This record gives sequence, C-alpha cells and structure tokens, in this order.
Amino acid sequence: MTDRKTVLVVVHTVVYGRRLLDIFPLLGADFRVQVLFTAPPHAFQDGVEQFLRGLGSAVVPWSQAVRMRFDLALAAGPRGMEEVRAPVVMVPHGANFLKRMVGEANSPVPGLRPGDLAPGGGKLPAAVVLAHRADTRELARTFPGALPLAAVAGDPVHDRMTASLPARERYRAALGLRAGQKLLALTTTWGPRSFFTRFEALLPWLAEQAGRADIRVVALIHTNVWSGHGAWQVRSWLSRCRAWGVHLVPPTADWRATVLGADWVIGDHGSATLYATLTGAPVLLAATPEQEINPRSPAAALARVAPALSPARPLTEQLAYAAEEYRPEEYAPITSRITSEPGRFSRNMRALMYRHLGLGQPAYPAETRPLPMPPPLREGDADEVWEVTA
Repeated sequence: MTDRKTVLVVVHTVVYGRRLLDIFPLLGADFRVQVLFTAPPHAFQDGVEQFLRGLGSAVVPWSQAVRMRFDLALAAGPRGMEEVRAPVVMVPHGANFLKRMVGEANSPVPGLRPGDLAPGGGKLPAAVVLAHRADTRELARTFPGALPLAAVAGDPVHDRMTASLPARERYRAALGLRAGQKLLALTTTWGPRSFFTRFEALLPWLAEQAGRADIRVVALIHTNVWSGHGAWQVRSWLSRCRAWGVHLVPPTADWRATVLGADWVIGDHGSATLYATLTGAPVLLAATPEQEINPRSPAAALARVAPALSPARPLTEQLAYAAEEYRPEEYAPITSRITSEPGRFSRNMRALMYRHLGLGQPAYPAETRPLPMPPPLREGDADEVWEVTA
C-alpha cells in the first residue's frame, strides 16, 4: 500500500513530546497512516533527540520537513508551525492554562494568545484542542478569531491517571517501597517563582526530616529545568540531597505513575501538582505565586484549598495535619475543572484526527492505556537512567 496518509508529529521539547505521546499512538495500528517525527529548533530542546531515539521513531530533519507536505500535523507548541505544510492540530502541553504573564492580571494567558496559535500572524491551525468547556471562554477572551476552531476533547493525562488508579499498589511495588513505607513526591514547575527555586533552602530540611521518619522522597523536576540548566548542573546542585536519599526522576521518564504511588505531594502551581489532586493523596503547597497564576484556573482554586508548607514546623506534623484535614469534597471542584470530557479524550481525539485526515476510524474503540510501571527508586546514579515509555 503506497497511498498512506502522512502525519507529522512536531516535538519541540521533551515536555511537548510527552504530551504528544498520549496522542499519536491512537493512529499507530492503522496501516493507512504513516506517522513521522521532526524536531524544530527550540530553547529547551535538550533531550529531544534522546526522546525520539527512545521511541524508535522515523525522524525527518526540520529543514526537510518544512519542504514536504503532510496530511496532518500534531504539535503542542507554536514555534515554526507557520512553516509546516499541513493542517495543524494544536494541543495544550500542560493542564488548563494555569499561568499568566507576571504583573498583567487581564492579559491573555500563555497558550491561547494569538502568537501561540497563529505564530508570526500567520495561518491558524485546523483545530485548537481544549480540555474543558470553560477553556472556550478563556479563548473567546484572548483570541476570539480562533474560537470556531476550538475542539473540547478532554485531557489525556487526567484519563490515563484515572484509569491507572486501581494499579496504585503495583506502582508502589515497582518503585521498591516496602510494606507500610511512605512516599513523599515533590513536584515543581520551572521559572523564577517555582518550588525548584526553593530547593536549596528546603530540600536539605525535607530530606533530613523525611529520613528520620523512614519516608522516601522523590523529586519530579520540570523538564525545562533540566534542559535550561543542563542535567549535569541539576544533579550537581542536588548532589548532597541525593546522598541523603532524595531520588530524582529523570526528565524522559513518565512521572505520573510515581505520583500515583505517593502518600503525599508537595508542589507548586505547575501541572504535575494539579494532576496529583486526582490521586487522593494530600497536597501541600511550597510555592503559590499569585502574580503568576491564572486566577480563572484550577491552580488558583488549589492555592485556596491546599495547606501551605512551612519549614518552621516539623515535616511529619504537617504531613499528618494535611492527611487529617484532607476532604475529597473540597478537591472535587478542582479535579472536575481539569476536563469536562472525563474518560473520553482518546475517543474524541481520535475522531478529530481522522476527520481531518478524511478517513473513517478503525472499527474498534479508541483505547485509554494504563500508565506503564515506573522504574524502581534506587540509590545514587541509578535514578538517572533515561528511558521513554508510552
């Protein structure tokens, strides 16, 4: 068969690649479709080559990709997309457009600005995928010209984490936790007001306090931190804490199964912390910069509900308090804001892609895959193995 439809997956960064990894496998079993990959220049592209190599994907150099024609392109970011000769389906690379520009309370939120969806004032995408109906109101406020292109498909991370909740004990066993042992996950976004910027002051205290209580600690650091500073630098900055037992999840590993295995999560205003509310584990916040949080997002609601971490009191006391005060009903409005199509992302997204390809869908349901088992938490450099799992 030589008349296959071609789909170009545009991987600017590992963060974008991870989001797209929840999407393009929906096409993978169809012999009528050939999926190809490319990697445009990007400030945070460190690790993309390893990511694509780990997939075993067919990679077209960017300089060649922009000269070819494709039947569809998938992207989670705008850089260079005006050069791609294909109908573009643009997907968000994180949860719910959580951030805003610092000091600009009514400014368009990143991800929905004209420059994010029509870079350089060029062509609009064929579709703008949104997770929740409420995001259409944000789009109408920030870029009304793109509103007819909106497709509310849901959120793949929400659906895969929710589908994987029954396997929580298996994830904990895969991590190497002993019976009854507790796990504390630290989740951080990137930027000058992230939890990561407090690691130098807080991580030694967290490691020492957790170690005394036989609580294992794992840090899930945003890939842009690894890319922006370099893996050697991040490991060097955290070398003493690693020696004290803090485990680092490498940037290409799937962080979601680790969060599913956690007993508590300490985080900030990033996507990983918001997704952690799906697990039922108590969440504490170490950084909630109001000037950087979109006030209409679930991150703002989480900042009003979750307890704030303080180094002035013992860690175990605060973890116990968070567990005692945790009320699922208080978090339900936050988790319900992640998606208005719970459990239906795969179905909706596959239908959208096949509609733009001009093909009928395969005659079987689109699958929401459970998350793969996480690598075990090991001591020292063993935590730094790079791998890509779907």
